[in-house]
Amino acid sequence: MAQRAAVRNTYAVDRTLQPIYAGGSIALSEDGRTLAASVGEDATLTDLTNGRELGRIEGDGEPVTALTLTPDASHLIICSRSLSMRIYSLLPSETDDESIQPELLRSLRPHTSPVVTLTVDKTGTLLATGGADGIVKIWDIRAGYTTHTFHGHGGVVSALHFFQVGVSATEESAEKSKKRKRRKPQQEDASAEHGNEESTLEYRLASGAEDGKIRIWDLHKRKSSAVLDSHVSVVRSLEFSPEQKTLVSGSRDKTLILWDAERWKASRTIAALEGIESVGFTAGGQIVFSGGENGRIRLWSTATGRELTQEQEAGTETDAIVGILYHAPMPHLISVHADQVLNFHSLGSLELPFVEATISPLPIFRRVSGTYDEVIDIAYVGLDKSLLALNTNSEDIRIVTLRSEDGKEGKYFGADVGLLKGHDDIIVCLDVDWSGHWLATASKDTTARLWRLDPEHDSYTCAAVLTGHADPLGAIALPHTTPPETSAAYTHPLSYPPAYVVTGSNDKTLKRWDIGKEMKQKLRAKYTRKAHDKDINAVDIDPSGALFASASQDKTVKIYSAAEGEAIGVLRGHRRGVWTVKFQPKESQVPNSGSKGLIATGSGDKTVKIWSLSDYSCLLTLEGHSNSVLKLAWLPYRSVDARDRRGPQLASAAGDGLVKIWDSASGEAMSTLDNHTDRVWALTAHPTSGALVSGGGDSVITFWVDTTSATLEAATTAETARVELDQRLQNYAYAGNYREAITLALQMDQPGRLFTLFKSVVETEAPDEDSMSGLTAVDDVLANLADEQLYKLLLRLRDWNTNVRSAAVAQKILWTVVRSYPAARLASIKPAGKVDTKGSLKDVLDAIRAYSDRHYKRVEELIDESYLLDFTLREMDEVGDVRAVTNGTPRKGLNGDVVMAD
Repeated sequence: MAQRAAVRNTYAVDRTLQPIYAGGSIALSEDGRTLAASVGEDATLTDLTNGRELGRIEGDGEPVTALTLTPDASHLIICSRSLSMRIYSLLPSETDDESIQPELLRSLRPHTSPVVTLTVDKTGTLLATGGADGIVKIWDIRAGYTTHTFHGHGGVVSALHFFQVGVSATEESAEKSKKRKRRKPQQEDASAEHGNEESTLEYRLASGAEDGKIRIWDLHKRKSSAVLDSHVSVVRSLEFSPEQKTLVSGSRDKTLILWDAERWKASRTIAALEGIESVGFTAGGQIVFSGGENGRIRLWSTATGRELTQEQEAGTETDAIVGILYHAPMPHLISVHADQVLNFHSLGSLELPFVEATISPLPIFRRVSGTYDEVIDIAYVGLDKSLLALNTNSEDIRIVTLRSEDGKEGKYFGADVGLLKGHDDIIVCLDVDWSGHWLATASKDTTARLWRLDPEHDSYTCAAVLTGHADPLGAIALPHTTPPETSAAYTHPLSYPPAYVVTGSNDKTLKRWDIGKEMKQKLRAKYTRKAHDKDINAVDIDPSGALFASASQDKTVKIYSAAEGEAIGVLRGHRRGVWTVKFQPKESQVPNSGSKGLIATGSGDKTVKIWSLSDYSCLLTLEGHSNSVLKLAWLPYRSVDARDRRGPQLASAAGDGLVKIWDSASGEAMSTLDNHTDRVWALTAHPTSGALVSGGGDSVITFWVDTTSATLEAATTAETARVELDQRLQNYAYAGNYREAITLALQMDQPGRLFTLFKSVVETEAPDEDSMSGLTAVDDVLANLADEQLYKLLLRLRDWNTNVRSAAVAQKILWTVVRSYPAARLASIKPAGKVDTKGSLKDVLDAIRAYSDRHYKRVEELIDESYLLDFTLREMDEVGDVRAVTNGTPRKGLNGDVVMAD
């Protein structure tokens, strides 16, 4: 009977939220579905309808400077600071219908300096590149060669745009007609009168540069047809309206200029009073939209130049718009902001026919976070814990959903559903009450806020502002006590805020703020206590709500009475500042343990300490992290079965990028979770399932699922199967069924048992005649192995051949194998799957040969030494004192018995 494996906590990565855009270049397909964006050196492809990552393209070691998509998302072009331009074909994956398989078509060096901007024509066949060298080039995307090269700009090319203009037949032949005799006036009049003049569409390329000049390039004549010189600063965006026959340009000189495409003269100049980063046309060219440093989408009338949107308050620096993504078929436009947030603005109010009037700002109906920057703190929110509150090193809190709603665009796992704005500086930490409806945040702006979260009605409002600390806040905590199920507070938690809030600050004080049912917008502290000698890093309230603890940079943790704020205990023992403190919640306690509970602390000395709340003594010091322990989370206690002897489980996150699971009873590290490349600042556990969520400085949020039961079951099943196979192997060996025994030993990968089998065969007392190994049955088995079995056997022979004690058996079996197979068969063996650095067939055979040479050399040396011994003995017989050797017996009497002297 197999023994049940020891119970150990195991976790696996369930899902991750990774950056899809980290600043820089960004592009959108014409249908508004596929988003291509740069993430440092890499590029990502994302489906905006469901948030699914379609593909990720690794970079060439240098940051991406520009990228673009063809309108049908069939090709992706990426330029980097290494001066390379890579053209990828985007094909559906053969294994996954919802992913894309990028195929590199060619890699080029388009300019002698980095490419700054790219654009593709509406057919997806032509690509224009603008470099820092002031040169504009046009490429055939599929063929990969240059079709045009334009010189003329005196600085960095900052904007490009393809468009088509109608050219009449008379204009097209203007140069030819100069050489011919001019037509008679009456003939021209007749031609115009009958409307016989036809026009054709010709391609043009508009390019803007940092010198403020715009050049119109005629692709047919391969020269500049116009130079537009009215801007006094870098031109950031260009767009053409075929309906209005107008080109609009936006510049950082805080103006928009509308250009008449027939005369190439400025028809209207609009003072935007903000640096413009992106412009475009909508509503059939009747409206111009713009976005820039104020962070607001603004609409302008093409006919009058008047601003149509109501006056909007300017945003912060991080709200600045760096680009606007829009294609004519789309019912919305997407503004890209400096904090890597994508806002979706509805265009429903601009439907044709449009009547010019003052309109409200375009409503934002969806947000997508391109990256979460550094994830500082996280918490499950909502009554069913289906939402996650994220503190991402900014002054706002983002609320994302953990559920996917089929059929609803933008309602997918990880989608932004709420934004809590109000703080004026970076939020340091947050905490949530038992219900998940009340969230408290502490900021560097010296204030704390209490938020009321009502996901069912999409309501996320600030309920109270806590002002009173003199320095930035570093810690905040809410009570987690669950009210009785029969109480009104349990059934209507939105109407019953937490009883109080505890805050800690860099001013070394703690404050308690009482909250009544009819709370005021601004609260006053019930009491203030001078708590520590250095900054306060963390605060936590015990499950009963009667105690709270504070952790400080002064290396101590203090326990306080929540009612009076008096210190009743001090925890000393850490050698560095304490970053985190957590009371053991009720769901983490072992039933019927009789303990008053535990409290855990994590410090910059790389240790976690477990303390008893009975006498405040240190029970365990957990060592294993190689950097500061930054966050702790107790896991709900869930016994696997009656034989499970694990104690309460504790998770710790540290600056080494690891999350560790500890058994607080034995102090043993049960598991190490590794999926981050930077410090793990944030960690939280689901109160019922035990699922972990971790976030760090790498902008990655990892969702860990508890696989302890599944792993234990799989281990027990594997152990049972191993015992059964082991018994079968012994039965085969005992019965002399070598074919089955050898095959099974190779399958089980048990080299010890396999060697014992071969040794008994090689050293058999009654070997079969003409057998190479010793037994004919074994010869037949070795001569009929599959490639995988033969490769495994060669690996075993390689290992046995390295030891003098087992080399003889290895050589015998190797000789049998070599004699049983032709050289071509042995040379064609390919190991299945991946092999280690020394696991290829050539390496295996080279190792066998190297040690075989050593063994044969040793045997040759032994033979040489035996000859020397024979020679020495022979010489001793001839010239030595034979009488001394034979105790005086004459040599002639050696044939008789020799009696040795005592």
